[in-house]
Amino acid sequence: MRATIITEPTVEPISASELKLHIRLDSGTFDDNLTSTQTVPPGLHTVDADYVAGTGVDVLGNNALAVLKSGTNGSSGTVDAKILESDDDITYADWAGGGFTQVTEANDNTTYKIEYTGIKQYIRVDHKVLVASCDLGIDIEVESSSVTEDNLLAEMIESSRIFVEEKTRRALITQTWEYYLDRFPAENFITLPFGNLQSVTTVIYKDSDGDETTMVVDTEYIVETNGDMYGRIVLPYGISWPSFTPYPSKPITIKFVCGYGDTSSTIPDKIISAIKMKAAKLYETRGEPLIGTSINASVADDTFDSLLSSSILWWVDYENR
Repeated sequence: MRATIITEPTVEPISASELKLHIRLDSGTFDDNLTSTQTVPPGLHTVDADYVAGTGVDVLGNNALAVLKSGTNGSSGTVDAKILESDDDITYADWAGGGFTQVTEANDNTTYKIEYTGIKQYIRVDHKVLVASCDLGIDIEVESSSVTEDNLLAEMIESSRIFVEEKTRRALITQTWEYYLDRFPAENFITLPFGNLQSVTTVIYKDSDGDETTMVVDTEYIVETNGDMYGRIVLPYGISWPSFTPYPSKPITIKFVCGYGDTSSTIPDKIISAIKMKAAKLYETRGEPLIGTSINASVADDTFDSLLSSSILWWVDYENR
């Protein structure tokens, strides 16, 4: 069987969060796993009628938290603070939703936090002190460690999905393929691989001169999707396959779309469970070769195989019969 994937799946059957829950991975809360950078140094800040600019911090691609740590305000003193954002760490503008609650004597000695959910590369926090000097400091805390881990989990999820697809001979998430034949079959149908056929885009054959002809759906062939089984292209009553002298390389190309759909909700639960099991095993053994086989590993393999046993598609190569 010769086939080439044209359009890869745009999503995966499970998310990194779902995998973390499955493997009971607890890397701590967002607030517990942060790298902290001072945008406003802690200490006693004197009165200034204008906002004082903080230091910009690069937060591109990471979660970020602005933390205002209020000490004691002077008599009737107030502190106003706000988050600003920038593309270049030069030109800043107020970020909507980035205004802190004004700190007065009634609510000082408190820590205030705002999570930055914007899209700019840099942020800073500006502050203004009025009436009397106030004790404060402002940090920007960046969650950078989780990005690397999530990337690792994403790779494991993709690898597990591909492994399950190869084992079951199925396409799970929507994808586009080209299937190549050297000749039209003796039968009045062509079976397409991967199951879950959604649609056939084109059926094209090329003659020895390199001239291509596109067959007409519903006139020269009929599409059978057949649910989660193998889809087929079938000749209508009284129609024969075209007679031609084939081009020496890939003379017949069938382009089609297959897969359960674009979301995990369309994939059977047992297949989702098998993907989680495979990804968990990859995570458990990351960076280390497996030596020997434990009883628990054997049981896990048996469970994995059992989950997928009824989902395997058995291929009949009609082309080469």
